[in-house]
Amino acid sequence: MTTSGISRRGALRMFGIGALGVAGAGVLGACAPSPSGSGSSSNGGDTASKNFDFTSWSLNEEAAKPSIEKIIAAWEKAEKSKVRAVSYPYNEYLSQLTLKLGGGETTGAIHLDIAWLAAVAQMGKLADLGSVAPKGGYTDVAVKSGVYDGKQYGLPWNTGSIGVIANSKLLAKAGIKKHPTTVEEFEDALRELKGLGGGVVPYAAATKVAQLKDIFPWMQTFGCALMEGGKVTIGDDASVDAVTWYKKLHDAKLIAADVDRFDARALFGQGKAAFYDDAIIGKGVTSAQSKDKTLADAMQPMQRPVLRSGDTPQALLWGGVIAIVNGKGQDAATEFALHTTSDLATTTEYFASRALPPSTTAGLADPKVAQDTFTTEWTEKITKTATGSPFWQFAQNAQIEEAVAKQVQAVLVGKSKPKDAMRKAGEEVTALTKR
Repeated sequence: MTTSGISRRGALRMFGIGALGVAGAGVLGACAPSPSGSGSSSNGGDTASKNFDFTSWSLNEEAAKPSIEKIIAAWEKAEKSKVRAVSYPYNEYLSQLTLKLGGGETTGAIHLDIAWLAAVAQMGKLADLGSVAPKGGYTDVAVKSGVYDGKQYGLPWNTGSIGVIANSKLLAKAGIKKHPTTVEEFEDALRELKGLGGGVVPYAAATKVAQLKDIFPWMQTFGCALMEGGKVTIGDDASVDAVTWYKKLHDAKLIAADVDRFDARALFGQGKAAFYDDAIIGKGVTSAQSKDKTLADAMQPMQRPVLRSGDTPQALLWGGVIAIVNGKGQDAATEFALHTTSDLATTTEYFASRALPPSTTAGLADPKVAQDTFTTEWTEKITKTATGSPFWQFAQNAQIEEAVAKQVQAVLVGKSKPKDAMRKAGEEVTALTKR
């Protein structure tokens, strides 16, 4: 179990840069881990400097860049400071950031996907924000998204989750008057929807390897902890039951073959799917690409059905945090991060421009946010009980997800039995967690 640092081999595998050769090895050598939270691993410089970097993949995105630049400009004017905006494309972000951070070339504030926080925190370059977080007024779920190994390394900027979205028009057409709350009710609803014909895929669930990590919350729904006491539990009866059920839906054509997130959005946008899994941004993305201009009004967040009434609905936490690099500009960057993530006017305006929910109680209660029924219902129904993946702490997280996905897919296409596949998946994941 990796808790004190990313191994050199793990870093190479994680960032896909094993072919960098001598030069790359030198850089990685510079990012060799040091004790978590150690001030000695800082990038040096004047911690009280008003000038610092803000690194974010969103500054590389046309839709997001203007609103973030506006936040930066307002901060510079108010604080008489200079913020250097740094960005890399999302798909290259983690590898580029890690190389720069390890080489001492990154200062100030850095925007992190919450799935990356553990891996970056293990480098020992980030400041402990434990004394700062209580000032933000963040929700309990949000503040926990910035915690790794008991320390607050990130201030939550936007906190959401990946959950189930329903098409109320299709549900009504099938005579389904309320969202199913149990797995049994959900399966019944899928069969009713299948009866509509017309090529309707009742549940556009992920069935391609690229997105089959969506199976994890279903495994948890059936009672698999994924990890417990440091031990991988995939392969237990609950995980086998979950995959057996998924296979049943597949064979009954209640879910479709070869579907990833993009396919699911397309099917849903065409009115051909009644349920699919997505992040909260799914409403905007899917409705925007649909010819049906009334689709947005029909989209409803739905609690993932539970195995037994009274169980906790499962969902995967999703969102971003702002972390602070020890060293130059650390103090001002910390204040900037606190302001950006918790100042009511700033978070409300950011929500208005990007539809990303604030992480604070006050932000969620602001009329401009609270009047957005989809966002408030999503927060209450899905994010409220969402949790992070226990595998995020491992540098090999992507390989872990792929290992499980390949075994699940093998079941779906009839190449493996659920029990054999989950046993093998558990063995592979266990091996990956020990690298």
